Amino acid sequence: MSARRKWPRFPPRRAQRGIALLVAILLVALGTILAAAVAYENAMTARRGTATFAFDQSVLVAEGGEALAAYGLRTIHQSDPTHTYPGQGWEKPVGPMEVVPGVMLEGSLEDMQGRFNLNNLVNKDGTPDPVNVAAFTQLLVAVGLEPKWTGFVIDWIDADIVPQNPEGAEDSVYMGQTPPYRTANRYITSASELLALPGFGRDRYVAIAPYVTALPQGTKINLCSAKGVVLDSFIGSSHSEFGAGAGVDANGAPTDTLSKNRLASSGCTPTLAQYQAAFDPKAWTASVSNKFGQASQYFLLKSFITIGSTEFNLYSLLYQDQTGAVRPIQRSFTSN
Repeated sequence: MSARRKWPRFPPRRAQRGIALLVAILLVALGTILAAAVAYENAMTARRGTATFAFDQSVLVAEGGEALAAYGLRTIHQSDPTHTYPGQGWEKPVGPMEVVPGVMLEGSLEDMQGRFNLNNLVNKDGTPDPVNVAAFTQLLVAVGLEPKWTGFVIDWIDADIVPQNPEGAEDSVYMGQTPPYRTANRYITSASELLALPGFGRDRYVAIAPYVTALPQGTKINLCSAKGVVLDSFIGSSHSEFGAGAGVDANGAPTDTLSKNRLASSGCTPTLAQYQAAFDPKAWTASVSNKFGQASQYFLLKSFITIGSTEFNLYSLLYQDQTGAVRPIQRSFTSN
Protein backbone atom coordinates (compact mmCIF):
# COMPACT_ATOMS: atom_id res chain seq x y z
CA MET A 1 0.00 0.00 0.00
CA SER A 2 1.44 3.31 -1.08
CA ALA A 3 2.23 5.98 1.48
CA ARG A 4 -0.41 8.63 1.84
CA ARG A 5 0.70 12.05 0.56
CA LYS A 6 0.47 14.77 3.14
CA TRP A 7 -0.60 18.12 1.73
CA PRO A 8 0.35 21.33 3.54
CA ARG A 9 -2.39 22.91 5.56
CA PHE A 10 -3.41 26.45 4.68
CA PRO A 11 -5.04 28.83 7.12
CA PRO A 12 -8.70 29.43 6.63
CA ARG A 13 -9.77 32.20 4.29
CA ARG A 14 -10.99 34.35 7.19
CA ALA A 15 -7.45 34.44 8.68
CA GLN A 16 -6.06 35.39 5.24
CA ARG A 17 -8.48 38.29 5.00
CA GLY A 18 -7.28 39.52 8.43
CA ILE A 19 -3.64 39.59 7.37
CA ALA A 20 -4.48 41.48 4.17
CA LEU A 21 -6.46 44.04 6.11
CA LEU A 22 -3.57 44.54 8.55
CA VAL A 23 -1.12 45.05 5.67
CA ALA A 24 -3.48 47.57 4.08
CA ILE A 25 -3.78 49.50 7.33
CA LEU A 26 0.00 49.60 7.73
CA LEU A 27 0.44 50.85 4.16
CA VAL A 28 -2.15 53.60 4.68
CA ALA A 29 -0.51 54.64 7.98
CA LEU A 30 2.91 54.72 6.34
CA GLY A 31 1.57 56.78 3.44
CA THR A 32 -0.09 59.18 5.86
CA ILE A 33 3.16 59.61 7.81
CA LEU A 34 5.12 60.27 4.62
CA ALA A 35 2.53 62.75 3.35
CA ALA A 36 2.49 64.58 6.70
CA ALA A 37 6.30 64.73 6.75
CA VAL A 38 6.40 66.13 3.21
CA ALA A 39 3.70 68.68 4.00
CA TYR A 40 5.47 69.74 7.23
CA GLU A 41 8.81 70.09 5.45
CA ASN A 42 7.19 72.18 2.70
CA ALA A 43 5.50 74.39 5.29
CA MET A 44 8.78 74.88 7.20
CA THR A 45 10.61 75.66 3.96
CA ALA A 46 8.04 78.30 3.11
CA ARG A 47 8.18 79.71 6.62
CA ARG A 48 11.99 79.85 6.56
CA GLY A 49 11.84 81.63 3.23
CA THR A 50 9.34 84.14 4.59
CA ALA A 51 11.44 84.71 7.73
CA THR A 52 14.61 85.15 5.66
CA PHE A 53 12.88 87.64 3.40
CA ALA A 54 11.48 89.53 6.41
CA PHE A 55 14.92 89.58 8.03
CA ASP A 56 16.59 90.94 4.89
CA GLN A 57 13.84 93.49 4.49
CA SER A 58 14.20 94.56 8.14
CA VAL A 59 17.96 95.05 7.77
CA LEU A 60 17.40 97.26 4.73
CA VAL A 61 14.78 99.30 6.59
CA ALA A 62 17.16 99.65 9.58
CA GLU A 63 19.91 100.82 7.24
CA GLY A 64 17.46 103.40 5.93
CA GLY A 65 16.98 104.49 9.56
CA GLU A 66 20.75 104.86 9.87
CA ALA A 67 20.80 107.08 6.80
CA LEU A 68 17.98 109.19 8.25
CA ALA A 69 19.84 109.57 11.56
CA ALA A 70 23.07 110.43 9.72
CA TYR A 71 21.27 113.16 7.78
CA GLY A 72 19.90 114.67 10.98
CA LEU A 73 23.27 114.58 12.74
CA ARG A 74 25.01 116.19 9.75
CA THR A 75 22.43 118.98 9.68
CA ILE A 76 22.90 119.68 13.39
CA HIS A 77 26.69 119.59 13.02
CA GLN A 78 26.52 122.20 10.27
CA SER A 79 24.55 124.56 12.50
CA ASP A 80 26.67 124.03 15.65
CA PRO A 81 29.82 121.90 15.27
CA THR A 82 31.11 122.58 18.80
CA HIS A 83 28.12 121.49 20.91
CA THR A 84 25.90 118.43 21.16
CA TYR A 85 23.01 118.68 23.60
CA PRO A 86 19.37 117.61 24.03
CA GLY A 87 17.17 120.25 22.50
CA GLN A 88 18.87 120.20 19.11
CA GLY A 89 16.34 117.67 17.84
CA TRP A 90 18.47 114.53 17.57
CA GLU A 91 17.11 113.17 20.87
CA LYS A 92 13.48 113.09 19.65
CA PRO A 93 12.28 109.58 18.70
CA VAL A 94 10.98 108.98 15.19
CA GLY A 95 7.85 106.97 14.45
CA PRO A 96 6.23 104.60 14.45
CA MET A 97 6.08 105.40 10.74
CA GLU A 98 4.99 103.22 7.83
CA VAL A 99 7.94 102.88 5.48
CA VAL A 100 6.13 100.68 2.97
CA PRO A 101 2.71 99.03 3.32
CA GLY A 102 2.86 96.67 6.28
CA VAL A 103 6.36 97.72 7.43
CA MET A 104 6.70 100.03 10.44
CA LEU A 105 9.86 101.76 11.65
CA GLU A 106 10.52 103.34 15.04
CA GLY A 107 13.91 104.79 16.01
CA SER A 108 15.66 106.81 18.68
CA LEU A 109 19.17 108.17 19.25
CA GLU A 110 21.21 108.27 22.43
CA ASP A 111 24.45 110.17 22.93
CA MET A 112 26.80 107.47 24.20
CA GLN A 113 29.29 110.06 25.42
CA GLY A 114 26.76 110.88 28.10
CA ARG A 115 27.76 107.62 29.79
CA PHE A 116 30.92 106.53 31.60
CA ASN A 117 33.37 104.89 29.20
CA LEU A 118 34.71 101.70 30.82
CA ASN A 119 37.79 101.73 28.60
CA ASN A 120 38.90 105.01 30.17
CA LEU A 121 39.76 103.10 33.35
CA VAL A 122 43.06 102.04 31.77
CA ASN A 123 45.46 104.35 29.94
CA LYS A 124 47.05 103.43 26.63
CA ASP A 125 50.24 102.47 28.46
CA GLY A 126 48.30 99.91 30.50
CA THR A 127 48.28 101.84 33.78
CA PRO A 128 45.03 102.66 35.62
CA ASP A 129 43.73 106.22 35.19
CA PRO A 130 43.36 107.57 38.76
CA VAL A 131 40.65 110.13 37.90
CA ASN A 132 38.42 107.63 36.10
CA VAL A 133 39.12 104.89 38.66
CA ALA A 134 37.87 107.15 41.47
CA ALA A 135 34.86 108.23 39.40
CA PHE A 136 33.85 104.68 38.49
CA THR A 137 34.12 103.62 42.13
CA GLN A 138 31.77 106.49 43.06
CA LEU A 139 29.42 105.46 40.26
CA LEU A 140 29.27 101.89 41.55
CA VAL A 141 28.39 103.13 45.02
CA ALA A 142 25.76 105.52 43.59
CA VAL A 143 23.87 102.65 41.93
CA GLY A 144 24.19 100.40 44.98
CA LEU A 145 27.08 98.14 43.94
CA GLU A 146 30.29 97.19 45.73
CA PRO A 147 33.40 99.29 44.99
CA LYS A 148 35.50 96.13 44.53
CA TRP A 149 34.31 95.75 40.93
CA THR A 150 36.57 98.59 39.85
CA GLY A 151 39.62 96.35 40.35
CA PHE A 152 37.93 93.51 38.48
CA VAL A 153 37.27 95.68 35.43
CA ILE A 154 40.82 97.08 35.41
CA ASP A 155 42.30 93.58 35.51
CA TRP A 156 39.93 92.47 32.75
CA ILE A 157 41.30 95.24 30.48
CA ASP A 158 44.99 95.60 31.32
CA ALA A 159 47.55 93.42 29.57
CA ASP A 160 49.36 92.02 32.60
CA ILE A 161 48.41 88.97 34.66
CA VAL A 162 49.00 90.54 38.07
CA PRO A 163 45.92 91.68 40.04
CA GLN A 164 45.87 95.43 40.65
CA ASN A 165 44.83 94.99 44.27
CA PRO A 166 43.60 92.23 46.60
CA GLU A 167 40.10 92.67 45.15
CA GLY A 168 41.24 92.29 41.54
CA ALA A 169 41.15 89.10 39.48
CA GLU A 170 43.35 87.63 36.79
CA ASP A 171 43.61 84.22 35.09
CA SER A 172 44.11 82.38 38.38
CA VAL A 173 40.53 83.30 39.36
CA TYR A 174 38.88 82.87 35.97
CA MET A 175 40.45 79.46 35.34
CA GLY A 176 38.61 78.24 38.43
CA GLN A 177 35.21 79.06 36.92
CA THR A 178 32.92 76.54 35.26
CA PRO A 179 33.72 76.45 32.40
CA PRO A 180 37.18 77.98 32.85
CA TYR A 181 38.24 80.97 30.75
CA ARG A 182 40.88 83.69 30.72
CA THR A 183 40.76 87.45 31.13
CA ALA A 184 40.37 89.44 27.92
CA ASN A 185 43.47 91.60 28.57
CA ARG A 186 42.29 94.15 26.03
CA TYR A 187 39.83 97.02 25.79
CA ILE A 188 36.15 96.17 26.14
CA THR A 189 34.00 96.09 22.99
CA SER A 190 30.65 95.85 24.78
CA ALA A 191 29.53 96.85 28.25
CA SER A 192 27.93 93.40 28.55
CA GLU A 193 31.44 92.02 29.14
CA LEU A 194 30.82 92.98 32.77
CA LEU A 195 28.76 89.79 32.95
CA ALA A 196 32.00 87.84 32.51
CA LEU A 197 33.29 89.06 35.86
CA PRO A 198 32.97 86.20 38.38
CA GLY A 199 29.96 86.75 40.61
CA PHE A 200 28.87 90.00 38.95
CA GLY A 201 25.51 88.64 37.83
CA ARG A 202 22.57 90.04 35.92
CA ASP A 203 21.12 92.12 38.77
CA ARG A 204 24.30 94.16 39.12
CA TYR A 205 24.54 94.54 35.37
CA VAL A 206 20.98 95.86 35.09
CA ALA A 207 21.78 98.44 37.79
CA ILE A 208 24.94 99.79 36.12
CA ALA A 209 24.13 99.27 32.41
CA PRO A 210 22.28 102.58 31.78
CA TYR A 211 25.34 104.57 32.91
CA VAL A 212 28.25 102.79 31.21
CA THR A 213 29.43 102.17 27.66
CA ALA A 214 32.42 100.81 25.75
CA LEU A 215 33.98 103.41 23.44
CA PRO A 216 37.55 103.95 22.26
CA GLN A 217 39.94 104.82 25.08
CA GLY A 218 40.25 108.56 25.67
CA THR A 219 36.75 109.47 24.48
CA LYS A 220 35.52 112.45 26.51
CA ILE A 221 32.28 112.73 28.47
CA ASN A 222 29.90 115.29 27.00
CA LEU A 223 28.86 117.68 29.76
CA CYS A 224 25.86 118.78 27.72
CA SER A 225 24.23 115.35 27.58
CA ALA A 226 25.84 113.32 30.38
CA LYS A 227 23.61 111.72 32.95
CA GLY A 228 23.62 113.51 36.29
CA VAL A 229 24.74 110.39 38.14
CA VAL A 230 27.78 110.16 35.86
CA LEU A 231 28.70 113.80 36.45
CA ASP A 232 28.27 113.33 40.20
CA SER A 233 30.70 110.41 40.15
CA PHE A 234 33.55 112.79 39.29
CA ILE A 235 32.51 115.38 41.87
CA GLY A 236 32.15 112.76 44.57
CA SER A 237 28.66 113.75 45.72
CA SER A 238 25.38 112.06 44.89
CA HIS A 239 23.33 115.12 45.75
CA SER A 240 24.95 117.95 43.80
CA GLU A 241 23.02 120.32 41.56
CA PHE A 242 24.13 118.19 38.61
CA GLY A 243 22.90 114.82 39.82
CA ALA A 244 20.30 112.92 41.73
CA GLY A 245 18.94 115.73 43.86
CA ALA A 246 15.75 113.78 44.46
CA GLY A 247 17.57 110.65 45.66
CA VAL A 248 16.39 107.34 44.23
CA ASP A 249 13.16 106.17 42.63
CA ALA A 250 10.85 103.35 43.73
CA ASN A 251 13.16 100.76 42.17
CA GLY A 252 16.22 102.08 43.99
CA ALA A 253 17.73 103.61 40.82
CA PRO A 254 19.17 107.15 41.00
CA THR A 255 16.84 109.79 39.65
CA ASP A 256 18.24 112.24 37.13
CA THR A 257 16.41 115.56 37.34
CA LEU A 258 19.05 117.35 35.31
CA SER A 259 18.37 115.28 32.21
CA LYS A 260 14.69 116.16 32.37
CA ASN A 261 15.47 119.85 32.72
CA ARG A 262 17.83 119.72 29.73
CA LEU A 263 15.02 118.77 27.37
CA ALA A 264 13.68 122.30 27.63
CA SER A 265 17.14 123.83 27.42
CA SER A 266 18.27 125.87 24.44
CA GLY A 267 21.96 125.24 25.01
CA CYS A 268 24.61 123.17 26.73
CA THR A 269 23.85 122.68 30.42
CA PRO A 270 25.99 122.68 32.46
CA THR A 271 28.82 124.60 30.85
CA LEU A 272 32.38 123.63 31.57
CA ALA A 273 32.73 126.65 33.90
CA GLN A 274 29.59 125.70 35.84
CA TYR A 275 30.77 122.14 36.28
CA GLN A 276 34.23 123.31 37.33
CA ALA A 277 32.65 125.48 40.02
CA ALA A 278 31.17 122.36 41.64
CA PHE A 279 34.66 120.97 42.24
CA ASP A 280 37.07 121.65 45.01
CA PRO A 281 39.46 124.18 43.37
CA LYS A 282 42.39 121.94 44.27
CA ALA A 283 40.73 118.94 42.63
CA TRP A 284 40.07 120.60 39.29
CA THR A 285 43.32 119.89 37.49
CA ALA A 286 44.24 119.42 33.86
CA SER A 287 43.90 115.65 34.29
CA VAL A 288 40.27 116.21 35.30
CA SER A 289 39.30 118.92 32.82
CA ASN A 290 40.50 116.93 29.81
CA LYS A 291 37.97 114.20 30.62
CA PHE A 292 35.09 116.41 29.49
CA GLY A 293 33.92 118.06 26.32
CA GLN A 294 30.78 119.66 24.91
CA ALA A 295 30.41 117.78 21.62
CA SER A 296 29.88 114.09 20.81
CA GLN A 297 30.94 111.71 18.08
CA TYR A 298 29.32 108.43 19.17
CA PHE A 299 25.57 107.82 19.07
CA LEU A 300 23.50 104.68 19.55
CA LEU A 301 20.61 104.30 17.12
CA LYS A 302 17.88 101.96 18.32
CA SER A 303 15.75 100.76 15.40
CA PHE A 304 12.55 98.77 15.91
CA ILE A 305 10.97 97.32 12.75
CA THR A 306 7.62 95.55 12.60
CA ILE A 307 6.59 93.48 9.57
CA GLY A 308 3.18 91.97 10.18
CA SER A 309 3.53 90.03 13.42
CA THR A 310 7.33 89.89 13.16
CA GLU A 311 9.46 92.29 15.22
CA PHE A 312 13.12 93.07 14.52
CA ASN A 313 15.54 95.18 16.57
CA LEU A 314 18.87 96.60 15.45
CA TYR A 315 21.25 98.67 17.56
CA SER A 316 23.74 100.69 15.50
CA LEU A 317 26.70 102.57 16.95
CA LEU A 318 27.18 105.63 14.75
CA TYR A 319 30.42 107.61 14.53
CA GLN A 320 30.50 111.25 13.39
CA ASP A 321 33.90 112.57 12.38
CA GLN A 322 35.16 116.15 12.52
CA THR A 323 33.72 116.93 9.07
CA GLY A 324 30.23 115.89 10.15
CA ALA A 325 30.16 112.67 8.12
CA VAL A 326 28.39 109.79 9.90
CA ARG A 327 28.91 106.06 9.44
CA PRO A 328 27.93 102.94 11.42
CA ILE A 329 30.90 101.25 13.08
CA GLN A 330 29.08 98.51 14.99
CA ARG A 331 25.74 96.73 14.70
CA SER A 332 24.09 94.42 17.19
CA PHE A 333 20.77 92.69 17.69
CA THR A 334 20.91 93.44 21.43
CA SER A 335 21.30 96.75 23.23
CA ASN A 336 24.69 95.80 24.77
